[in-house]
Amino acid sequence: MSALIFLVNSAIGIYKWILILWVILSWLVAFNVINTHSQFVSTMMNFLYQATEPVLRPIRRIVPDLGNVDISPLIALLLVYALQIFFNDTIVPVLYSL
Repeated sequence: MSALIFLVNSAIGIYKWILILWVILSWLVAFNVINTHSQFVSTMMNFLYQATEPVLRPIRRIVPDLGNVDISPLIALLLVYALQIFFNDTIVPVLYSL
């Protein structure tokens, strides 16, 4: 049972880092700090986009447009933190009681 709990917490932790990396790389691209014509940057941005867009797209539909500011990654990060707290405080005790 501990392995399953560790796996879920690790997956949530990795996804938090993916969201943070997406935000940082998108800022670096927006401010022309890094070049998107680089194959490494392009591959990394494509991976991060595909990993985060299924979560961010529904949030962007709900949250009003704030111009150039996209707060959907922040909301997604808060939701992921809430999911991890819910899992650790609600589901883990039930799993240990089985």
